Amino acid sequence: MSNKQIRNIAIIAHVDHGKTTMVDQLLRQSGTFAEHEKVVDTVMDNNAIERERGITILAKNCAVSWKGTHINIVDTPGHADFGGEVERALSMVDGVVLLIDAQEGPMPQTRFVTKKALALGLRPILVVNKVDKPGARPQYVVDAAFDLFDKLGATDEQLDFPVVYASGINGWSSMEEGGQGEQWGPDMSALFDTILAHVPPHEGEADAPLQLQISAIDFSTFVGRIGVGRVNAGTVKPGMEVLVMEGPDGASHKGRINQVLTFQGLERVQVTQAGPGDIVLINGIADISIGVTVTDPLQPAPLPMLKVDEPTLTMNFCVNTSPLAGREGKFVTSRQIWDRLQKELQHNVALRVSETDEEGVFEVMGRGELHLTILLENMRREGYELAVSKPRVVFRDVNGERHEPIELVTADIEEQHQGGVMQALGERRGDLINMEPDGRGRVRLEYRIPARGLIGFSNEFLNLTRGSGLISNIFDSYEPYKGEIAGRKNGVLISMDDGEIFNYALGKLDDRGRMFVRANDPVYEGMIVGIHSRDNDLVVNATRTKQLTNFRVSGKEDAIKITPPITLTLEYGVEFVEDDELVEITPKSIRLRKRFLKEHERKRAGRESA
Repeated sequence: MSNKQIRNIAIIAHVDHGKTTMVDQLLRQSGTFAEHEKVVDTVMDNNAIERERGITILAKNCAVSWKGTHINIVDTPGHADFGGEVERALSMVDGVVLLIDAQEGPMPQTRFVTKKALALGLRPILVVNKVDKPGARPQYVVDAAFDLFDKLGATDEQLDFPVVYASGINGWSSMEEGGQGEQWGPDMSALFDTILAHVPPHEGEADAPLQLQISAIDFSTFVGRIGVGRVNAGTVKPGMEVLVMEGPDGASHKGRINQVLTFQGLERVQVTQAGPGDIVLINGIADISIGVTVTDPLQPAPLPMLKVDEPTLTMNFCVNTSPLAGREGKFVTSRQIWDRLQKELQHNVALRVSETDEEGVFEVMGRGELHLTILLENMRREGYELAVSKPRVVFRDVNGERHEPIELVTADIEEQHQGGVMQALGERRGDLINMEPDGRGRVRLEYRIPARGLIGFSNEFLNLTRGSGLISNIFDSYEPYKGEIAGRKNGVLISMDDGEIFNYALGKLDDRGRMFVRANDPVYEGMIVGIHSRDNDLVVNATRTKQLTNFRVSGKEDAIKITPPITLTLEYGVEFVEDDELVEITPKSIRLRKRFLKEHERKRAGRESA
């Protein structure tokens, strides 16, 4: 296949602006699926958690054919927490399609992925998506995108970007902004043609020494590790002897390629050779890893290793030591947890894992809460049991001064909730940098705030906006320490005994605060069973039962008032706990507990820390 007939593009956007739905339409309209074939929506989000949450977590590859040209498409995540995925995806492509919601306009994570693409010199194609939505503002979006590119240091060539108006869910696109009706294009051909016209074919010589950088790792029980990457130069064939190099100055070792595959639609097809511009999958090299260059042993031409932004958040993962440990999980030992984290490191390039001085406790660093909680959710579904600490930010020492990560936050809220949200962000050391009413009862607030201030804020934000607010954030920079930030306002209710909780105990505790547990749930000494209505911790008898007597009483006294408990999710638990508490995670349960289960141990630890 000549590289003139290949185009490599990444589709980038903010969360929920329609990337994956757009890829669905491109696959359908290019004839990838047979007419009789039944295809699920968001076919690229094939991971169970991606489907449940409606987000893309892993960068995915597919390919379509249009007018004789093979178009490789990479669908990238929109969350900044999965920036490692975005960076790897952009290393394989020659152009980007930037989707922006016609109503919302550019959002923080639009800025994040666009900055990465512009820095690599990629020319964007702007797709104003969802133009058929009520309240769509296509011209505002185009102007806002131009201003954004300009702020991010785009070149004159990058600022001269083509614009396509589209509705991904309805499957049509147009080069002209027009009203609903005949002025819109009948299908996605306007977008396809724009890609062919504006994305350059990859520059590379087929007879040059092989240069193939691995951008992603897959695994198969049949062939082992599979490297995914773009052929930069040369030709790759099955059975080739190659040199695997970790950058120009890194280690190297020899290997032999077993199979070479390329993408056709969502399928992987074996080929006899692939040349410059082809995105390929190779297997047969056991210890291949992300960022290495597969090259010619006689004329090595290694590329620099892929650079990935450093993590900003850290958590401790430790063995579950609660009295209920081992009842639900298959993998409960520190060795099993360590091995699982090492396996994750092979493809999750933004993750860092290290051992600590405490036995069975590992420090895990990631891009954000979502990045780490997705890993925890995957582990619990695989049968792992563990406990995790409160997330902490990663501080840096800059010229002897302590610096901390600062996040750029955008909140879209109703005007009636503006006062409460601004007060809450101000208390968390946030600085307002922009406020923009939309003239329709909503306002957009932009803040710069320490990452510490956002830990545990999402639930408070939902309460402040009655669930109508949208908030997103991205890492901005490291700056000097901003000072103390007040923690949780309420204390917790702690069980004083092991056993089972009864309705009678719940009724007696109802006026003390909101509970996390239901009747018949097992509890143990030191387990957190609820939120105290005051600011101090309170040890309570969560297993008490009614003393039975021979006297009969009226039924009115037996009627127990119980407020429905708070449903504990993994994200809520991780945001809720304080430094002296842990989240206990098992395949079936999420529980909260004190780090020290015995009351006298907690008092001693408190005296020592004071």
